[in-house]
Amino acid sequence: MTDRPDARLRTLVVEDDPAVAALHRGFVERHPRFTVVGSAQTGAEAVRLAMALDPQVVLLDVYLPDASGLDVLQRLRRMPGPPVDVIATTAARELDTVRRAMAGGVQHYLVKPFTAAMLHERLDEIWRLREDVRRAATELDQDEVDRLLAGTRGGPARLPKGLSERSLALVIDALVAACREGVDASAAEVGDVAGMSRVSARRYLEHLVTLGRAEMNPRYGTAGRPENRYRPSGLSHA
Repeated sequence: MTDRPDARLRTLVVEDDPAVAALHRGFVERHPRFTVVGSAQTGAEAVRLAMALDPQVVLLDVYLPDASGLDVLQRLRRMPGPPVDVIATTAARELDTVRRAMAGGVQHYLVKPFTAAMLHERLDEIWRLREDVRRAATELDQDEVDRLLAGTRGGPARLPKGLSERSLALVIDALVAACREGVDASAAEVGDVAGMSRVSARRYLEHLVTLGRAEMNPRYGTAGRPENRYRPSGLSHA
């Protein structure tokens, strides 16, 4: 199958928890350039659907009831045809698991829970890299090879549209200050310290979580949806 510039990328969701699978499916379907073609709850089903549906992107959980997602990743890499782009979507945080996933060729590694915005940033990078490959010449010079390889490594961190370095620095300082006593903080609390709205602060906090520089933990109250709370994760406050 060839990628057309106007075609949505076919995505397979591999997740053993039906509720989480539905959540991730909704995240993908809200992106205008991607569409979900199937969902698998086991490793065997993931391989079968990958062969039958020819996805271009796979959201792959590591903890599956019948196999490790890392084993599924190896099976995907041995399949004929163009290589599939894989995003690990998992609760696995062990260094060995992350390194094995990287060695297996995952494009991105998202630790649950994550937001739609975090996933969309990764999907945007996959789309951009596929477009770069599509436009590339048959033979590449060294600069073009380096540029494509930089794309597979994610390249330098780029701020999403609408975010600024100055405001990001304010949110980092505000998060560190709000969590100084060892507690976590809401987006509203960080926004109050940084002097910006809750919505704006949340966008910057979600970006910090994406970069691995902050942690997000949902706090469940007596009613309504959970409130996301944030805390620093190795933030430098110089």
